[in-house]
This record gives sequence, structure tokens and C-alpha cells, in this order.
Amino acid sequence: MSDEAPQRVRWHGFASVPELQADACTRIRACANGAIAARGVFRIVLAGGNTPRGVYEMLCRAITDWSKWQVYFGDERCAGANDPRRNSRMAREALLDHVPIPPANVHAIPAESGPIDGAAQYARLLHSVGEFDLVLLGLGEDGHTASLFPDHDWGVAKDAPDALPVFDAPKPPPERVSLSAARLSRSRAVLFLVEGRAKREAIARWRSGERLPAAAITPAAGVDVLTESELL
Repeated sequence: MSDEAPQRVRWHGFASVPELQADACTRIRACANGAIAARGVFRIVLAGGNTPRGVYEMLCRAITDWSKWQVYFGDERCAGANDPRRNSRMAREALLDHVPIPPANVHAIPAESGPIDGAAQYARLLHSVGEFDLVLLGLGEDGHTASLFPDHDWGVAKDAPDALPVFDAPKPPPERVSLSAARLSRSRAVLFLVEGRAKREAIARWRSGERLPAAAITPAAGVDVLTESELL
């Protein structure tokens, strides 16, 4: 029996990618400041990809208490810590190296240890971490999100590990570490950032109710999808 809950989605269309990115930046800043005011900490999960990169570059100018940010990652490629393919390196170059977040508050996935050891280490780290405040995600042309691909284990069961080893990914590199759908769903807010005509079919399949990895992210508050109006 599946433990998957129905997903509630709010779709937001924008006339251009810069408008989408600006709205995402506003939402992230508001979420951060609200979490810090309410709980004294902001726990965010970062995504890789070109659209998030633009958002991260905008965020460098945000007014927020960066010392209260705790940064995690939704997935990572199994490559050296400074490999240009790493999501953590992109995040450093676009945002983290330019704002005063304490280095100890940035929790990169140790994917350089390989998918099995990397996932086990990150799961141990996340075991003591409560609910995320905000999870950022993208959407692949095949409907994947983070490194949860069709025909792979998405970790949807409530007792799924927080982090999963990924083998035979359809996009290189084949070995990765990903947070499970269950762990990504344990968040007060989830924001998908989706742009590009190549994503039109995946969005249509998602909206039609097809079982895709992106549809397995089911936080209690629902998810918000920021995308280009022409893709809806």
C-alpha cells in the first residue's frame, strides 16, 4: 500500500523568467524573515539548475539575518567537492560565498563519498533536523525533481530514509544522492521553479494527474509552482 498523500498544487504563471526569479526571491526572503521571527532559525533546502542560480544571485542583495540561515541541499552529484557539476559549488559561487552565512551553517551532501556512504552520512545529519522551512525544487523534462527519477525509488513511504543513494540516473553522472520524497515533504513550504519550453510536456503530464516524481512531494501546506505563463 502506498503512503503517498494527494498533492495540492498552486500554479503561478509569469510573463518572463526574470519576473519568475524576482517573485521567487521575494517569497524566499519573506519565508526566511518569518521563520527567523517565529523560531529563530531558517532551514532552507537549495536546488541546482539555471533558474535557481539566477534566484541565488538576486538573493545576495536580500536584507535578512544570514547568521540564522541553515542551508541544506535536495540532491547532489557524486563528484569531488569542488567539481563544477556539484550543486553545492554552484550555490557557493552564486550566493553562499557572497553573504555572511557562517560556514558551519552550510550542510553540503558528502556525495564525494559515493552514493551509499554519502546518503548514509547525510541521513544521519538530517536525523536531528526538524521540519524544513522551505524546500526549493526544479522539474526535469521527464518529471523528475531533485534526483528522484521515473522508474527509481522515490522514498515516498513515511519511514523512508531521509537520503537515498541513486544509481543509473538517466542524466550524467549516473551516481547521486537525493533527499527522499518523504523528507522533502516535511517542510512548511515547497517552491518549484520551472522554466523553458522543454518542460511544457512534463507540466502537462503533472497537471493531468500522472504519477511523476514531482507529484510525490506532498507537504501539508501544498506546493507552489512558479513557471512561465506560456507553459500552463
